[in-house]
Amino acid sequence: MTTEDPVTLDSALAAASVPALLMCLAQITGDPRWTEAPFLPKRDISMIPDPSGGLPEEVQQEVRDAMRTLLLDIQAGKREVRREPLDEEVALQMMRVCLGEKVPPEYAPMALEEMGMRDRAVRWSPSGPPAGAGRFDVLVVGAGVSGLAAAYRLRELGIPFQVVEKNADVGGTWVDNAYPEAGVDTPNHFYSYSFAPNTHWSSHYSKREEVWDYLRDVARRFDLLRHIQFRTEVLAMHWHDDRQMWRVRLRSESDGEREIWVNAVITAVGQLNRPKMAAFPGMDTFPGPWWHSAHWRNDVSLEGKRVAVIGTGASAIQFMRSVAARAAKVTIFQRSPQWIRHEPNYHGRVSRETQWLMDYVPFYCEWYRFGLMWRFGDGLLPTLKRDPDWPHPERAMNARNDRHREILTQYLLSELEGRDDLIAKTLPNYPPYGKRILIDNDWFKTLRRPNVELVTEAVDHVEGARIVTSSGAVHEADIIILATGFEAGKMLAPMHIVGRDGRSIREAWGDDDPYAYLGTTVHGFPNLFCVLGPNTALAHGGSIFFVSECQIRYITGCLVGMLERGQSAIEVRKDVQDDYVARVDAEHAELVWTHPGMRNWYRNDRGRVFSPMPWRLVDFWQMTHAPDLSDYILTPADRRPLEAMPEGSGEGAVSAVR
Repeated sequence: MTTEDPVTLDSALAAASVPALLMCLAQITGDPRWTEAPFLPKRDISMIPDPSGGLPEEVQQEVRDAMRTLLLDIQAGKREVRREPLDEEVALQMMRVCLGEKVPPEYAPMALEEMGMRDRAVRWSPSGPPAGAGRFDVLVVGAGVSGLAAAYRLRELGIPFQVVEKNADVGGTWVDNAYPEAGVDTPNHFYSYSFAPNTHWSSHYSKREEVWDYLRDVARRFDLLRHIQFRTEVLAMHWHDDRQMWRVRLRSESDGEREIWVNAVITAVGQLNRPKMAAFPGMDTFPGPWWHSAHWRNDVSLEGKRVAVIGTGASAIQFMRSVAARAAKVTIFQRSPQWIRHEPNYHGRVSRETQWLMDYVPFYCEWYRFGLMWRFGDGLLPTLKRDPDWPHPERAMNARNDRHREILTQYLLSELEGRDDLIAKTLPNYPPYGKRILIDNDWFKTLRRPNVELVTEAVDHVEGARIVTSSGAVHEADIIILATGFEAGKMLAPMHIVGRDGRSIREAWGDDDPYAYLGTTVHGFPNLFCVLGPNTALAHGGSIFFVSECQIRYITGCLVGMLERGQSAIEVRKDVQDDYVARVDAEHAELVWTHPGMRNWYRNDRGRVFSPMPWRLVDFWQMTHAPDLSDYILTPADRRPLEAMPEGSGEGAVSAVR
């Protein structure tokens, strides 16, 4: 706090969230009066809550004045800020007061971890790592969000590891997707690691470059770059029972093809890493440039060109306004309309006052993150479940889902007022959230532009510069941009992965039916772990950082557990895996993603939902918090498979700081 700061103490406090300030006061002072009347914020279900907390102005000012005095005392050395772990019951009461609602008790330990107030890491037993830990080599495939988190936790444990990354830099999807206006649709302060909060996001929903910079900063700050081999791909992996190791074939630009042996593999390649290249008949006759949005051609000018965009998913929603502002004509080919919501803060900047509060007010950043976690977490999931008594199942899953339909419809109608032709083309007839919900990046305003045409017929074929639809209509183009999504069902492709019995992952999963226990381990593939694997994508809220951290805690728990027991391999039991997959399928049968009124990329050709998670975030957190090794077949160092201790024996839990 200096006189050079462009933000003053008073201006920052005037802009602060009063509920967050109350929690900071309660935590710093330990005084329970800040969680009692008259300091009880009102419940606010808005995604962006009122910073007043619904409290009278005189009460708000009392809170600000108290914080002002407290901060000056801290600066003068009159008060010490202790970052001791919060008691769970105290934390739960604070969370309930902060939100003005009855937070279920199971959320408290999860939220404390997510706020960085409780250690999320798995630890060795007090005697330290066993001798074999230093000789157990792990390969991490991918240096995106999940790969960096895995590297961070392995380095923390002292387990030897290396990371291979096909790109020339860290960042994963944030390297690949460089299309105009690429950005997040989850608020940044939640779309980030719990162990590496960033207090200086410039936007609430940052664009690609800022997110990529954050990931590069994490890699540098935690000394992860020296473990990463860039421009290196995994071609194949074969499990060798005789050595209890994976033989991995790599290809890099510098060294060509080579083989390495590792004890375990963590795949951190995600679900959306291979673009779906729509193969329309006649594409080879198209004379102009064409590309997928994930392989954006920045060397091709759109100025004055006729541009055809095939697909209207998340990427197209983001880049379309930039394309339409530059091209002479844009023709958009839509397979089916999307539900699109208005987010007032989508283009908003994070104020200097908010950044100041996160830097200088103890625990403000943590409570700010908690509010986002709650609002963008599990609250939506109950509205996506089928109500058997709901009289209009064709349009909504239940009464609350129907209310969402009304709100989204009213927004669409207000944006397209006077354009009945566009309303007819863009108003979905399936329940909200049946496909990924999108945030409006001036999509409706872009459709109203005189140089934009929305076509709702499927592309049949291409004849030179002519795109011909199913009705025979012709649309001419100079450039084609495919916004056709990704090969989500072909998880772990194109790697050729062969497991214990000589069976490949493609034989197990086929082209579009991946499955895994907790989205993480697969029977027949010992010491192979997936991060963001089957049924871990988030379609009801949350952040992939959260899911990745949950899975990596589980994976490191498995590694620590097996190494402390002197085991060389761990493989999920088939009955455990099958039971879990059956529960996932049964849960999805009641959720919106199996609704027959639309197609989505979450389902395979047989209708099975393989991508999204059906659980609440808190349920998945509990499932993955500490592996029960009785779910696994453990192979000791002499390579004889051994069933783990039965459940309840006391041997199934992994050492962890709680």
